[in-house]
Amino acid sequence: MPRGDRDHDVVIEHPNRAKAASKATKAIVIGLLLISVVLLIVISVGGWEKTAGARSLQIAFVLLYLLFAFFIARWSRGVLPVASALASILLIFAAVAAPGWYERDKPGFASTTLDPELIGLLCVVLVPVQLLLIAFAMRGFGQAWNVEVERPADERHGRPGGAVVAM
Repeated sequence: MPRGDRDHDVVIEHPNRAKAASKATKAIVIGLLLISVVLLIVISVGGWEKTAGARSLQIAFVLLYLLFAFFIARWSRGVLPVASALASILLIFAAVAAPGWYERDKPGFASTTLDPELIGLLCVVLVPVQLLLIAFAMRGFGQAWNVEVERPADERHGRPGGAVVAM
């Protein structure tokens, strides 16, 4: 459609973003992403000298999760499946890493900044956080945050002509 005066008479709305369930899902996903970031940072700092091969991966997860939280805060629905996929990968890493940290709590192993049992516990806590992130990210994806509805600019509250009825 050619651009003209008519474009000024149209307002684009996102009705699914106004729903309480969508707002709650968005907040929960952002919260789970930020909780994951905090857990990853504590695990990384606590075992930094023993995680030489995984340092770049840990930093990448932290940066990506922060980026995803930013985009989701701006109602970007497209990153939700990617966040869910990365959460499933991180879930596997955390589940595999936890027993190894518990095994390090024996004589003869080099010490870490944090107690290995604490790092193992944080890895165990990371598993359900990632499960919740997967579930809520997919719930958010199903809520169709991207749906747009064009309405005439003079139409308010669903009444033609901009008439607002006071009660």
